[in-house]
Amino acid sequence: MGTNSKIGGGGFHHVALRANDFDATVKFYTEGLGFVEKNNWGEGDKRAVLLDSGDGNYMEVFAGGTGEQIPEGYFFHVAFRSNDVDGAVQAAIAAGAIVTVEPKDVILGVNPPTPVRIAFVKGLNGEIIEFFQSTGENQL
Repeated sequence: MGTNSKIGGGGFHHVALRANDFDATVKFYTEGLGFVEKNNWGEGDKRAVLLDSGDGNYMEVFAGGTGEQIPEGYFFHVAFRSNDVDGAVQAAIAAGAIVTVEPKDVILGVNPPTPVRIAFVKGLNGEIIEFFQSTGENQL
């Protein structure tokens, strides 16, 4: 964990990408760039996978892209590690952010099932920020 006292930890946890071709994108990052699959969930256009870039920072790939190529690409949120998601959200609100998803506990994947606590806020420029806390034995 990092040393950022405002959000309780710090550092990037993951960057999320919506893929036009899910399988080809996963293959690109795993076989092409050496990322390692750590967790996956969902089916069809609801599939997602967490790929470790090699140092515990992840690329989260979601299926369901529109097929449209846009100049900015398909990154749609950034996630920061936290050991206190609720406190991180309160700090973000105090700085002017708007909560888009209240803090909640969820289970990622099924093999292994991985409990985490997450929340999302919208930053001052419309950027979506996730606070991500591993709460179980399988630390992501």
